[in-house]
Amino acid sequence: MAIAPTVESLRRATAGWRAGGERVALVPTMGALHEGHLALARLACDRADRVVVSIFVNPTQFAPGEDFSSYPRTLEEDRRRLGGLADLIFTPAVEEMYPEGSATTVSVAGPAAAGLEDRFRPTHFQGAATVVAKLLIQAMPDVAIFGEKDFQQLKIITRMARDLHLPVRILGGETVREPDGLALSSRNRYLSAEERTTAPRLHAALAACAEAIRAGADPAKAAAEAATALAGAGFAIDYVEARHAESLAPVDPPAHGPLRVLAAARLGRTRLIDNVAV
Repeated sequence: MAIAPTVESLRRATAGWRAGGERVALVPTMGALHEGHLALARLACDRADRVVVSIFVNPTQFAPGEDFSSYPRTLEEDRRRLGGLADLIFTPAVEEMYPEGSATTVSVAGPAAAGLEDRFRPTHFQGAATVVAKLLIQAMPDVAIFGEKDFQQLKIITRMARDLHLPVRILGGETVREPDGLALSSRNRYLSAEERTTAPRLHAALAACAEAIRAGADPAKAAAEAATALAGAGFAIDYVEARHAESLAPVDPPAHGPLRVLAAARLGRTRLIDNVAV
């Protein structure tokens, strides 16, 4: 498993593979890898001959006061965990991804203006879309894999790749959970022992909400009841919403098309996000 610290070394490796007729998959990450990331890498192995995993804590998707400086950076452990799953790890410095004088960003709308994460992190998706666009252009993969836990981001990246005619297929990987239902996240390590006991209630509330909608409940009412239950359990709610699963648009009964229940809530200093298909 090789390490590529520069765009030039990344492109040299992927160009050689493509010249040999091999398919290339990219799994973008910010490191601090857990089983959810490894599941994405395994999916990439199934879909391509060669797998690149990028590890880059992207400063432009963090707002002032967020955890950019304290975000866990565990490169040596990440390299060990990727053994047998990745052919190349791309580990650029900030200066490599954003050279001095960088002045171009990607502006996103559509799913990025759904009033979910964008309502609470208004600069986040421009930074995420910009760095993903750079990664896709740098690696030129045949397929790129993103986790469904960040469901709004997955829809934004899918839309961006389509709108920009990027020759890459965007695939989502299912959310990997702890046995008690908590979605795996690098930020779960911020939870105290007591908060960790409470955290699985987020998924339980969303699952109950989705089940109620499937049984005929009004989506908005079911989401409101889930939010009330979570607040009673000690969560500070940012949102609990039932949305169209592709456009992320609000839905009115009778709802048509696939739905998704999405939520973001805080326990102490930890912000948790999750979503469940209806």
